[in-house]
Amino acid sequence: MFDKILIANRGEIACRVIATCRRLGVATVAVYSEADAAARHVRLADQAVCIGAAAARDSYLRIPAIIDAARQCGAQAIHPGYGFLSENPQFAQSCLAAGLIFIGPPVAAMRAMSSKASAKQLMQRCGVPLLPGYHGEEQDPAHLRREAERIGYPVLIKATAGGGGKGMRVVESAAVFDERLASCQREARASFNDARVLLEKYLQQPRHIEVQIFGDNDGQIVHLFERDCSAQRRHQKVLEEAPAPHLSEAQRERMTRAACDAARAVDYTGAGTVEFLLEAGGGFYFMEMNTRIQVEHPVTEMITGLDLVEWQLRVAAGEALPLSQQQIAMHGHAIEVRLYAEVPEAGFLPSSGTLRRFELPAASGALRIETGIEAGDRVGIDYDPMLAKLIVHAGTRREAVAALRAALSQVRIAGVGNNVMFLRRLAASRTFAAGRLDIGFIERERALVAGAPKPPDAAVLAAAALWTIRQERPAAPCAWNAGDGWRLNGFLTRTLEFDCVGVADAATGAAAPAAPSAVAVQYRADGLRLAIGERTAAALLRAQDSDSFYLQYGAEGVRLQIEEEAGQLHIVVGDDEYRLHRRDPLRSSADAYVAEASLAAPMPGRVIAQLVTAGSAVIKGEPLLILEAMKMEHTICAPANGTVRGYRAAVGEQVREGWDLIDFEATPGSPSPGSPSPEVPRP
Repeated sequence: MFDKILIANRGEIACRVIATCRRLGVATVAVYSEADAAARHVRLADQAVCIGAAAARDSYLRIPAIIDAARQCGAQAIHPGYGFLSENPQFAQSCLAAGLIFIGPPVAAMRAMSSKASAKQLMQRCGVPLLPGYHGEEQDPAHLRREAERIGYPVLIKATAGGGGKGMRVVESAAVFDERLASCQREARASFNDARVLLEKYLQQPRHIEVQIFGDNDGQIVHLFERDCSAQRRHQKVLEEAPAPHLSEAQRERMTRAACDAARAVDYTGAGTVEFLLEAGGGFYFMEMNTRIQVEHPVTEMITGLDLVEWQLRVAAGEALPLSQQQIAMHGHAIEVRLYAEVPEAGFLPSSGTLRRFELPAASGALRIETGIEAGDRVGIDYDPMLAKLIVHAGTRREAVAALRAALSQVRIAGVGNNVMFLRRLAASRTFAAGRLDIGFIERERALVAGAPKPPDAAVLAAAALWTIRQERPAAPCAWNAGDGWRLNGFLTRTLEFDCVGVADAATGAAAPAAPSAVAVQYRADGLRLAIGERTAAALLRAQDSDSFYLQYGAEGVRLQIEEEAGQLHIVVGDDEYRLHRRDPLRSSADAYVAEASLAAPMPGRVIAQLVTAGSAVIKGEPLLILEAMKMEHTICAPANGTVRGYRAAVGEQVREGWDLIDFEATPGSPSPGSPSPEVPRP
């Protein structure tokens, strides 16, 4: 076993590797960018070395800087984690040339699988089923367009060096092929420094199944069963589980055998994953092989009881695999969800800011938490927006789903947009409970993303009114400011009005306030009574912890969460979330909710393209500018018919959130969508 290794990564995967190394007595060296100087992985490691500026290309992708750091600290090996340089053959070769062990597969295997196109050609020779597609070297747009027509729409454009859902575009027709191709190539070049793409027939409703494989230097190849990764948005996974539900033993045997055959074809060693698309009829097709450990490896660890990072270290140190295929057993069911800093109702637009609150449930043998951040940390724009992973394990899938729902109910995040409520709705959905998933079901079930756009019921309004009254009470009450509504000959009645801020419109991302709801509050000697609609009843709000309450309204009792942020109440009842704004009687609704046409940056980012020239007349919805942030492209579109007078940020310029990007003049009489935020990011 090694004495010391360097971890060429950041965030939760770096923390994950450090945990195993501590258990094995292996010293660790962290590398970090200037933006990560105070990051959790830096604090956990035995040593840490700064390798450059915030941008990944200036730090985590700088091969010479990482090699130098390993040499200076006396590390014997480098663990690449996932992402960044983990599947870069040049990096693996540089490690070997420097006398360092690369904790991953051989360079030859990485080269064979680093290009999705060459990997598919190899799999075809091995007899592994493939989708119809084009995997050649010719990259001329006209040639690719002809190949797409040969395959038949819809087609999927994929970066040959891609991974993690990056560099992928679905093309429904020839009319949008050139635009999607250019966008895919830009993202591929920015993420992988390789703009080459391949084409595949796009299946409408397949499942995404991947098989965890492992190899050692003695030629032994084993699998550790499969994972179902079908719950995706924008081709990126948000939930994974093992084993895959509704997979027969015959299907499992065929897929795991094909995965092991793929590994043997390249003399594979270390951890890897072979990914397949599975059709409803049982047919499956090779997608790609990931020559690294995966984000979702914990679900495999939970059902096997094995530490895959430990296996990586042992194999890289020259040891044989700890177990044979016959000794690897599967127990129970595990599910992992990824907590992201993003806004699901705005097309999963990433969010940045400081985590004012970041509370996760307590870890246990049946609940695992992996994160690289803590409360008070800043979520920036330079890296992936994942905040944490939450993994549950139980004896059956039904029990695991129940454990997942319970764990998600304890998550509290404030300071950045997040997907917690989306994950709660996902875990509570009938489709998920039945395990009948495919890669498009989240897109089809829009209520999972935006929530049910229903008005608040009496309990929600009662909670909002009682919360407001609690907040009005002075910290040190006296006879003159008690706030109890006392009157000499009667009781005080006052009316509170709330606007229910509607969920974002799926097309525009704009949130429109609903009609106000009124609550008449009667301050009586025996307590408060609330009149909501035709119902009048006594009401009481009891605090259970910092944001959890029990509401008693007449004979009805309900537990709920209440939190106020930026003047808005967030009330969560079960899997439903309501956002209420108290109406100021001195200010009209029109003043409070002015919806101006906005062409401002939704977050800090870098302008990478201006799509029309200054002075051009455009129509509503026409793409005008592309902003890149958090490894994603965001297209800013025209809010109405009009003219682009000019741009207020040059290509390549870094802009702040809220920065006005375009000088736009709407055509008189042109319909406006209200508050046209950037269009939902394209797949």
